[in-house]
Amino acid sequence: MQGATLEKLFDLTGRVALVTGAGTGLGRGFALTLAAAGATVAVAARRSDRLAATVNEIGAQDGTAAAFSLDVTDRERLAVVFDEIEERFGVVDIVVNNAGIARSGLLTDTADADWDAVIDVNLTAVHRVGAEAVRRLLAAGRAGSIINIASVLGVRVSAGLGAYIAAKSAVVQLTKAQALEWGPRGIRANAIAPGYFETDINTGYFDTPAGQAMVERIPLRRIGEIEELQGALLLLASNAGSYINGSIINVDGGHLCSSL
Repeated sequence: MQGATLEKLFDLTGRVALVTGAGTGLGRGFALTLAAAGATVAVAARRSDRLAATVNEIGAQDGTAAAFSLDVTDRERLAVVFDEIEERFGVVDIVVNNAGIARSGLLTDTADADWDAVIDVNLTAVHRVGAEAVRRLLAAGRAGSIINIASVLGVRVSAGLGAYIAAKSAVVQLTKAQALEWGPRGIRANAIAPGYFETDINTGYFDTPAGQAMVERIPLRRIGEIEELQGALLLLASNAGSYINGSIINVDGGHLCSSL
């Protein structure tokens, strides 16, 4: 590390990354960023048409990527996808656990099916994807970086999103448990907690009176641009963050400093 140039610190050449939920929104942005830094990127999601667009965009920028159809709640398919990635590119040593869903509604009105779906995608799948990757890294004697996408709502609360808040809060603690268990083997686990960015989950919300009122409570008085997550992502994925383990990086415009 000593004497390494800044460019080399953030260089991901020779690394293989898996990004879940990579067809749109934050996941697409994460995949583009990792590829631009030199990583070979496996993009995964349920909708293959969206993935194809991400792969084509990476290719147009001289990056290397391939699409893999994956429902992160499908245990058997998960192992198959890791096998397919390894056969094509080698062992995955960067994981971005980005796939997520939300269901709005008060806790007393939340159907069991909605609760289960949110917990399965946003929490259980984060555990399974991370554990699958780490088992393979350990078998190969390799180091790696697990990056879980939490949320500002994993460290504060808002009415009407109880299942999502519960899942993202658990991701924060899961990340710390992963860091504790896997750190001694050279595998770092950290999380990014984004504030408010416009994605498929919240399209249109920021045009509503409630959305505008929320934006006014953010110290920077605006929502984030997806590109503003690049710095945190590259720091955690690269050697620049080689001593960062078990951390939660908030990228929220100062929202955590604001009042409810």
